[in-house]
Amino acid sequence: PGVPNLTSCPRKHSRHGMLIKDEKRTVNFCLKQAKSSRSAAFMLLIFLAPSILNENTTPSKPRLPHSAPYSPKLVQSRLKEVLNKHSNGLWVSKLPQLYRDLYKQDLPSEALKDLEHWTHICTVEKPCSTKPQELLLYPAKETSQITPHSATQRSSATSKSSTPASPRDLPPDVKQKLGELLLKYSSGLWAHALPKLYQDTYKCKLPEFVLDHLNLLSDICTIDYPMPDNPKRAILYAKVLEDENRNQSGLAGSETKEAVERSLSSQTVPPLLIPREEYPSVLVVEAGDTNSVILRYIGEGYSKAQEKLEDEMREFYGQDSNKVALTSPLTGQLTAVCAEEEEEIVRAQVCEVMADKVKVYYVDHGFSEVISKSKLFELHEKFYRLPFQATKCKLAGLESFSQEQAVLKRFESMATGKILLAEILVRQEVPLVVLYDTSQDDDININAACMKALHDKSLESPLKVNSAYMNVNVTSVCSDGTIYCQVPSRGLTKLNEILEKTENYLHSQVTSELLVSRPFCGKICLARYKGKWSRVEITNLHGSRVVDIMFVDVGVQASVEVTELREIPPPTLRDLISTPAQALKCCLADLPVSVGSWTPDAVQWLRDTALHCSDCSLKATKVDEPKRLAHVYLFTSKNFHDKSCSLNQQLADSNLWSHQKDVFLSSRGPSKSLNAPTNPLALPPLLELPEIGQNLDVFVSVACHPGHFVLQPWHDMYKLVDLMGEMILHYNKMEEKPLKVEKSQVCAAKLENNWYRVLVKGVLTNGLVSVFQLDYGKHELVSCTQLRPLTQEFCQLPFQAITAQLAGLKPRQWSEEASIVFRNHVEKKPLVGQLESVQEASQPWDRKVVIYLVDTSQEERDIWLHDIMAEFTDEMSNAA
Repeated sequence: PGVPNLTSCPRKHSRHGMLIKDEKRTVNFCLKQAKSSRSAAFMLLIFLAPSILNENTTPSKPRLPHSAPYSPKLVQSRLKEVLNKHSNGLWVSKLPQLYRDLYKQDLPSEALKDLEHWTHICTVEKPCSTKPQELLLYPAKETSQITPHSATQRSSATSKSSTPASPRDLPPDVKQKLGELLLKYSSGLWAHALPKLYQDTYKCKLPEFVLDHLNLLSDICTIDYPMPDNPKRAILYAKVLEDENRNQSGLAGSETKEAVERSLSSQTVPPLLIPREEYPSVLVVEAGDTNSVILRYIGEGYSKAQEKLEDEMREFYGQDSNKVALTSPLTGQLTAVCAEEEEEIVRAQVCEVMADKVKVYYVDHGFSEVISKSKLFELHEKFYRLPFQATKCKLAGLESFSQEQAVLKRFESMATGKILLAEILVRQEVPLVVLYDTSQDDDININAACMKALHDKSLESPLKVNSAYMNVNVTSVCSDGTIYCQVPSRGLTKLNEILEKTENYLHSQVTSELLVSRPFCGKICLARYKGKWSRVEITNLHGSRVVDIMFVDVGVQASVEVTELREIPPPTLRDLISTPAQALKCCLADLPVSVGSWTPDAVQWLRDTALHCSDCSLKATKVDEPKRLAHVYLFTSKNFHDKSCSLNQQLADSNLWSHQKDVFLSSRGPSKSLNAPTNPLALPPLLELPEIGQNLDVFVSVACHPGHFVLQPWHDMYKLVDLMGEMILHYNKMEEKPLKVEKSQVCAAKLENNWYRVLVKGVLTNGLVSVFQLDYGKHELVSCTQLRPLTQEFCQLPFQAITAQLAGLKPRQWSEEASIVFRNHVEKKPLVGQLESVQEASQPWDRKVVIYLVDTSQEERDIWLHDIMAEFTDEMSNAA
């Protein structure tokens, strides 16, 4: 968010009254409905998902990670590169498109607001001869390279050594290869990953001195240090060289709005801009090719703008004087068409002219039709201003199978005619997307579902009820007791043959073309498992450099850096994609699969017994098709006729099995005697705050009421993303050894798919632990098996959660209605804060600030949250 011109005297806004009345009416209605139906869920649905009230047909956002937050240092560095190429000046309005062309990413809107404050990078001027909204950008007269203090010291300490210290000393072929690698990872590459990636790709070693002297790469990449105290944890971003034939001057070729409007008279319509939001809603029209799916964007500026246009056309052509028949239509000509209902008037383009009929393409609706010439009218110039709303996209992962009938048939049944969410991976003329159906309890990845339509069902290895199988290989045992097995089959034999061919191919190639540079959920690619390349599906993304994967043929989950993934090579792509996953998910019959039922000791016993057995047997008793889960008896011998010999029975009879009752949180700390940590952890430094009365950009992660909410510093959020990526890689590779936990201990905890820094608040007698997330301010319950010691490496970044209360209001008991209004205004939103006071404490998590919050997202005014809450409280009091 931009920093407003805040004053010490908070101001009020006259337009708040209408807003307060509307919210009061909504709150009262929903609370009344909730009380009458005695349904807390109804109230939560209304207020925690307000978008449902706005448009019932718009699906919710898929449960996927967001992109990395705004990194000012990275944008500043890239901006210097742009200005070096445009030393004569650059229109600020042209900067976003130029940035997108160079770096294949959108320029953060926050950066445009910060330009005038970056005086060490650029100078902003307002030419008097141009429109007031047009600004010129020039390079700063003196700029200096931003380098962490520790890295500078390290560089100066080694400058006198014999190690090469200038870019000229790096062999040209090495620099060229490093440039190729960096271009594959436009979202950044960890420096520590370079040696292995270089070795795997080019079959030779990277010179050892490169990592110690990253300044040697300064002419081919931008170097960012998210952890200033650890220069080895640098992130490298490729510098993209601009085409010399384009944009020779920042001022040349810039089109004014008047020029665009003049061009409309020659049948030029503005191009349709891709929505800026991360997951825009789309209406899928049709697809004859997955590389050219026709869709329409839903929302303001798109479907709603089209509805307004067609209302205006209906009114305009409703007057006979405006109906000028198009008697001699030409191919490619734009026209107004009177629809069958004789009331609707829509825009179309002539595709083919016949004797008395014409074939037209409805440019806003995405389909063609043959109609009578009598339905054509000249399209008035004022209806050229809205871009054509029917557009195209390409489905990621299906490029090589875009016209397969099985894929198109699956896509038609799952997507055509439906409103879905589109995750835009590449913003280009035909954007590359992943589509999601979020109308069910679980999100459906349409791209992944279409890929599975290519499976050869004859290669599946389904288990049949009451059938026994020998020579079974148990490949994975999960913490909830479910197991994955491989059963001898035709599909498994073919898979092993294809993987061997793939291994040989990759071993013989010296190229960067097979590096995975654009990961997305549902993508099928390759990663190493026990030293060999195996098929994996990407199941989750953590920022842009770390992903969760599932080895689909063995059922093993892992977290890896993107640099460890490879594309499936073209010679074996079709065979690997058409072979179904060979890992069968099973559970042990007669033993429940539920949280808390399987103790760590029971899971470990099953792993030791089954994973190390080379000749298991199993008998299937039931197959749950919707869950694709088989209930089986598992044996470590061929004696599968006697259930008493099964591992199921052995576990049931052992004292390892747990039948735990519900328990309550102990108020006295640990539920049993536990050893204190032998090595006390050195906590991170205290988070630095601005001076009293100064501003800071914040993100509200949790909001209970104005008296208690949690902030995060906005500009450092990218450092937290990088830290969590490192934690995922570190802890997901550790052996599962539960930590002995005690109250007030700081440790790492796995919640869903991420690892967090947490404070233990209390322990339950059934093994669950109450924790407080030190970077996000949330309270969670987690199994003690999901806790690990927090290493000193992850204690460099200060804890990011700041407990706060809203300034400008008297302390009070906040009502449920007021808390809901406050939460809807601030939670999960970037805002500007003005610090009023800080209450220091002995521990960082007990520190508290009193702060004003300001919403600066609207151009015409700033919204002070204490004003809104004060007026809402007054309204509620008067109503009572």
